[in-house]
Amino acid sequence: MAAAAVQHLAGHEAVAARYRDVDRAYGETRDLRLLGFMFFLVSDCILFSSFIFAYVYLRVSAPTWPPIVDGHQLPWFDTSFAAMNSVVLFGSGVTMHFALENWKHLNTRKFNGWLIATIVLGIGFLLGQAHEYSVVNISWQGSTMGASFFTLTGMHGFHVFIGVCYLAILGIQANRGVYTSSKYFGLTAGTLYWHFVDVIWVALFSLFYLW
Repeated sequence: MAAAAVQHLAGHEAVAARYRDVDRAYGETRDLRLLGFMFFLVSDCILFSSFIFAYVYLRVSAPTWPPIVDGHQLPWFDTSFAAMNSVVLFGSGVTMHFALENWKHLNTRKFNGWLIATIVLGIGFLLGQAHEYSVVNISWQGSTMGASFFTLTGMHGFHVFIGVCYLAILGIQANRGVYTSSKYFGLTAGTLYWHFVDVIWVALFSLFYLW
């Protein structure tokens, strides 16, 4: 009887030691993955910065802005519509923050609600951008203004689309038990990425609609 008890206790200690090793390994790889993900975001910042600086250079070098094409000065972009669309995107950053915070407390129902709201707002922003593309009185070709606008906002829109797909995958993983209250690096990375697209849009909105 005593031998069985000792054997049972030894088994529990072995399982506990194995979980401690797993937690330690997760902590080490989490830090490395976070560092790698931050390098990815920095590289993306460099990519956007290159195009932004090119646009700034072209704009300050132009004799008039908006530029004159075929004898007509190009119109300014619709700031009011872009502002409303920006509120949609910035609101999605708030909902994503609450989604992550609720996951930390394993409030799955609220997590799903906030995450779905983030995805819906992200899709809403993309639809707003598509609408603006369809009505804006400027073309890709023929002016530095049009080429810069479609390149930068299109590149950002592509990042938002990737982010929407990424968040959808994270939601599926979370509901399948991939993450726990202490192991959720994927959700952290998704939140960081979503805040990144928000920050980039602040720069683009300021450049094209406020400057």
